[in-house]
Amino acid sequence: MRTARRARVSEALPDFPWDSLAEAKATAAAHEDGIVDLSVGTPVDPVDTLIREALASASDFPGYPTTVGTPELRKAAVDALARRYGATGLDESSILPVIGTKEAIAGLTSALGIGVGDNVVIPEVAYPTYEVSALLAGASVTRADSTLQLGPVMGSSAPALMFINSPSNPTGRVLGVDHLRKVVAWCREHDTILASDECYLGLSWDTEAVSILDPRVSDGDHTGLLAIHSLSKISNLASYRAGFFAGDRDLIAELLAVRKHSGMIVPFPIQAAMTAALSDDTHVEAQRARYQLRRSRLLPAVREAGFRVDDSEAGLYLWATRDEGCRDTVAWLAQRGILAAPGDFYGPLGVNHVRFALTATDERIDAAVARLTA
Repeated sequence: MRTARRARVSEALPDFPWDSLAEAKATAAAHEDGIVDLSVGTPVDPVDTLIREALASASDFPGYPTTVGTPELRKAAVDALARRYGATGLDESSILPVIGTKEAIAGLTSALGIGVGDNVVIPEVAYPTYEVSALLAGASVTRADSTLQLGPVMGSSAPALMFINSPSNPTGRVLGVDHLRKVVAWCREHDTILASDECYLGLSWDTEAVSILDPRVSDGDHTGLLAIHSLSKISNLASYRAGFFAGDRDLIAELLAVRKHSGMIVPFPIQAAMTAALSDDTHVEAQRARYQLRRSRLLPAVREAGFRVDDSEAGLYLWATRDEGCRDTVAWLAQRGILAAPGDFYGPLGVNHVRFALTATDERIDAAVARLTA
């Protein structure tokens, strides 16, 4: 007897965007001086010695680590958020380490019990995993950059969850204090959980980037607020898969309970490395200076090549356009040995932009500058 074909989860998801860059990548790689890959925001600089030493010192721990994380790690996260970003009113029960923030974001909608019949709001131009998070849970998705775009909502029609991202990936746009206060107030009025992706918060260039946990935004009340933090960018720990949630203690407790049952535990040596990274600001400032120098070289070259750079006030990217389809721009760049990310990866409003990442070595950034200004 034939059984009904099971639904494939992947069929509800969009195509994996990076797979569509194979042809452009091959073209760029054929350049006589090699490819300059500015498409993926992956760190290329060394992991600081103090972090590596902390990892090694904890590598002989034989037992299971705890899902909640060590007290030392959670305290280091609380202290770092206060010291670096002015986020106050947190304690160890406000922190939950995660196995990389992409995994955490992808599973967040489901872990919060949001699903079929619920709506999740994401930015109009957005990191693709916000949409994936909603789709994996069976929820619907609305793209909006302003609560006014959502129109009047009442009761069950209100979104269950809203993702915001400041500084933005891919645009580098920064949401100011007044904007964030309005979003927080709207979410509280409509009982909507607000998840703020703050992975680029330590990389501001032209304006101040602010956490939703900053008292200027939250008035010291973290109810309904989750901030998402990563050590991938500021500490070069992408390979460590090191991040954490911070904010509403009740939401943290609920996520902890779900993750404990799921066995989603950050490895003990990684927790030690995270503790060291969060306790030291010197390596963070050194890495920020590297990115700032690369930006100061790449930005004028992109403009000289005929691009308009929009937003890009912070973060690791230049959001640029030649007022043509992004795939045409990608092909033009590939002929010059440069690979950029097409804006259509990030939503329909990105179709005329490309994203240049600052995450390449100084030598490769200089190669890109030479090609763009030739």
